[in-house]
Amino acid sequence: GSLFIMLLSATAMADAESDRAGIRESANATLEKLYSTQAGSKAVVEGAAGYAVFSNWGMKILLAGGGSGKGIAINRKTGAETFMKMAEIQAGLGFGVKSFNLVWVFQTQAAFDQFVNSGWEFGGQATAAAQADGQGGAVQGAVSVAPGVWLYQMTKNGLALELTVKSTKYYKDSDLN
Repeated sequence: GSLFIMLLSATAMADAESDRAGIRESANATLEKLYSTQAGSKAVVEGAAGYAVFSNWGMKILLAGGGSGKGIAINRKTGAETFMKMAEIQAGLGFGVKSFNLVWVFQTQAAFDQFVNSGWEFGGQATAAAQADGQGGAVQGAVSVAPGVWLYQMTKNGLALELTVKSTKYYKDSDLN
């Protein structure tokens, strides 16, 4: 029996490692796309205390919808990786499938640590337009979601200037960390 359990845990570890590799690959591709789409974004990410990249796949059919995604948060000072998940629940009438990537940029260590350790939750049907609001200087193409926290939303057509965050929750992935 113990050989079977060892094989199971080795398989789970290999699956987790392949999940982590896939998330890293997706994050790198998203960053490359952001850098080529939005001038100055590379300097913003590289100058930050930390950043996080998520891939989301959402779907809406008639009354309710939801989506989920996976991502990775990187501490720029230590290089430490934290794998994370996101989940969203949306209500309202309509059809549609929306796939997008998010790049979070944390200008302070405190904001990054809070995101990683406590997660993040957007309530309601919040929609933020990309605009400067004087919080630590404007970051072109990004939306300020909190002091020192900026968010880029990428669709397959490029940068989305309107950010729809809905009821979304971000939290640590207990399987991958």
